[in-house]
Amino acid sequence: MVKRYSIAAARDNFTGLVHEAESGATVEVTRRGKPVAVLVAQEEYERLTRGRRGFREAYRDFLECYPASKDNTLEPEEWLERDRTPSPGRDFSW
Repeated sequence: MVKRYSIAAARDNFTGLVHEAESGATVEVTRRGKPVAVLVAQEEYERLTRGRRGFREAYRDFLECYPASKDNTLEPEEWLERDRTPSPGRDFSW
């Protein structure tokens, strides 16, 4: 269950919010009614971020899979060809 607090209320009761997060609750912090931050327990954060790679590693893997041409450019047709679906897509209108 997500519990919501304004920034002012979170500031006034930060210790209590940390205890709530430790107990498994997700604490959402809002500014003018819009969510701006989330406080979760360390275990939950580690679960959510486990196995995530940074941009550098992801880009290195991309270049290994789709090497650049001799002039060091990547043409979209080369690396998108196998990922594109042949379907015409869906109908759309404004």
